[in-house]
Amino acid sequence: MGKYKIVIVAAMEREVWPLVKDWPIASKQYDGRSFKFFEKSPAVLVCGGIGSEAARRAAEAAINLYSPSLIVSAGFAGGLDPKLETGQMLTLRYVVDANDGSRTDSGAGEGVLISFESVADVEQKAKLADAYGAHAVDMEAAAVARSAEAHGIKFLACKVISDTHDSRLPPIMQFVHNGSFNTARFVAHVMIRPWFWWSVVKLARNSAVAAKVLSEALADSKLAVLHLENAPNELSFRR
Repeated sequence: MGKYKIVIVAAMEREVWPLVKDWPIASKQYDGRSFKFFEKSPAVLVCGGIGSEAARRAAEAAINLYSPSLIVSAGFAGGLDPKLETGQMLTLRYVVDANDGSRTDSGAGEGVLISFESVADVEQKAKLADAYGAHAVDMEAAAVARSAEAHGIKFLACKVISDTHDSRLPPIMQFVHNGSFNTARFVAHVMIRPWFWWSVVKLARNSAVAAKVLSEALADSKLAVLHLENAPNELSFRR
């Protein structure tokens, strides 16, 4: 087992900045792309970008460059269960890909996370909860789970609620390109649309709370190490 036992894949640095702000950085190439890895043994963290393809690329790069024994999909998620509040930390046992219905059983935690192709609005959240019995929604975990399954690596989904089941979010996906979020264009867009201002302020506040909670949870590696030692060797991955 190498120096870095655990790979953490997040979407954006702002989700995990309280955790990695003081970690050494290594820039590495894989499959013609550059990746920035935050390294602090026994973990290495990479922010791959928004969406399933960005998450897949980051997971594949990290697995091939670091050969971990456990890969963790970490980051923000939207709440589908009305009982879930902003800042609530979840380790989801099941991850479902909304594109094809495939399901991963990580063997740890509880509840269902659904990975959806876009940021889900209030109406879409209700549909996902009903259709899949899901408790939370993200965009990346299913792709990371697939990479883990392909390489025979144990998988864990650690998510923090950044918006609740009834939160109305400002437009986000139209400013995402190839996994990257164009902050400048987003700010320019909402600045002349005051009806978005409160939702943007609320999102920023909730994101700050969520990032702090997530970073504190990830800093305590006991859960990951326990999973690494006790979880079954093979993932349950089925359609």
